[in-house]
Amino acid sequence: MTAISSALQAVTRRIAEVARACGRDPGEVRLLAVSKAWPADAIRAAYRAGQTAFGESYVQEALAKMAQLGDLPLEWHFIGPIQSNKTRPIAERFAWVHSVERGKIAERLSLARPEGLPPLNVCLQVNVSREASKSGVAPEQAVDLARQVAALPRVRLRGLMAIPRASADYREQRAQFGVLRELLEQLRREGLRLDTLSMGMSDDLEAAVAEGATVVRVGSAIFGRRTGAATG
Repeated sequence: MTAISSALQAVTRRIAEVARACGRDPGEVRLLAVSKAWPADAIRAAYRAGQTAFGESYVQEALAKMAQLGDLPLEWHFIGPIQSNKTRPIAERFAWVHSVERGKIAERLSLARPEGLPPLNVCLQVNVSREASKSGVAPEQAVDLARQVAALPRVRLRGLMAIPRASADYREQRAQFGVLRELLEQLRREGLRLDTLSMGMSDDLEAAVAEGATVVRVGSAIFGRRTGAATG
């Protein structure tokens, strides 16, 4: 068994254990392997171990990997900040985008999504910890943005994403994820059909799953920690 295969099994066990402890079906929580800053060979090893969904943050890096791994049936998720001049390749090559924080970006993704592809799955990134250094729409502005994105063609608003302030305190982790969960519930009450909470990474996935995460974005616990590279 390769190191990546063993690590994937360990992460899957962590997800399953906390889900069952919370009375949830582990199958409700999807693992997204954050492969940014890791080579195509690492992704291929993860695929051989059963992982098919991968998250990337840099367009050119991702496109190069897609070319190298074109023989594999992989699902690509864009999880990084989105520049206006990068919306076309993102709309054309990815199945999911987790990091929409402005209506203008959503409109450009909608316009660029090819007619022959299914609608682009979109999550709104919410700055739940209100850090000036973090991307994301403010929680009180998320409802208006959600309505705007939900009305666009060629994209499908699926839910919300957050990268909370890093904390080793489990209660603080849950409190921050709880903000996102409550916001999703509010949007559902207002009639939006949302099914995705993209939250939780290597060091806080237990708190995220306990608060209802349906997608956890895990990098370093699968691929290892790389100096200078934040891998989830």
